[in-house]
Amino acid sequence: MLLPFVKMHGLGNDFVVLDGVRQSLELTPAQLRRLADRHFGVGCDQVLLVEAPTRPGVDFRYRIFNADGGEVEQCGNGARCFVRFVHEQGLTTRRQIRVETISGVIVPWLEDDGSITVDMGRPEFAAARIPFVSETDDLLQPLRLADEEIVITAVGMGNPHAVQLVVDVDTAPVERQGPAIELHPRFPQRVNAGFMQVSDRHAIRLRVHERGAGETLACGTGACAAVVAGIARGLLDSPVRVATRRGALRVAWSGKDSPVFMTGPAVTVFKGEIKL
Repeated sequence: MLLPFVKMHGLGNDFVVLDGVRQSLELTPAQLRRLADRHFGVGCDQVLLVEAPTRPGVDFRYRIFNADGGEVEQCGNGARCFVRFVHEQGLTTRRQIRVETISGVIVPWLEDDGSITVDMGRPEFAAARIPFVSETDDLLQPLRLADEEIVITAVGMGNPHAVQLVVDVDTAPVERQGPAIELHPRFPQRVNAGFMQVSDRHAIRLRVHERGAGETLACGTGACAAVVAGIARGLLDSPVRVATRRGALRVAWSGKDSPVFMTGPAVTVFKGEIKL
């Protein structure tokens, strides 16, 4: 099978984007891993599949597959690339679209300056709904790793996140703690591990170890989760500039039952075809 694709990125978080609207695609986990392989495939953190909607009231269906071939619920940087893709491919002319995902409907739109804003929906703090094994929904949760105990805030942004406050993201133990947090048994669906440094009340620095992908250069849902955790803990005020390893996102959240809004770039790198 000769498969056309578009390579895109949002602040270095990179994707192989596939058109499942004008063709029917059902890829195996092995094929997805081949696409994501940086030596033998195209190379990416996630594979994004754009499909026709399966229910009324939405424009597209959005499916996300991590580099390990597993399907996941949500990806914020990918959502922005999704919008850029459907416009560049002529699949829509609407500046604002409604997109169905495993975790619900998101609403992204094109800004006048070319950036893209995504209504990421409401954050979730109830442990059972994240899901996170805990007897309480407390913001500060102890998490025991092999030889140390850390404190996290568990947040659901359509996918699970464990946000940890650190003094300096440059020296944070992302490589050591990230895999242990991802696979911690208290997160039955695994988890994205965020390491957040507060710069001031409107700015943070962030690194994220993503489940199924390892550390990525940026993580959109991770940025949202970190900002939500910081505001809920009284450390931040909206809006917040989130500095990732390859650029910045703007995240706004007014608290309580409000949705989270994320704004940032989406870039097309190249188009091609690969034989699977």
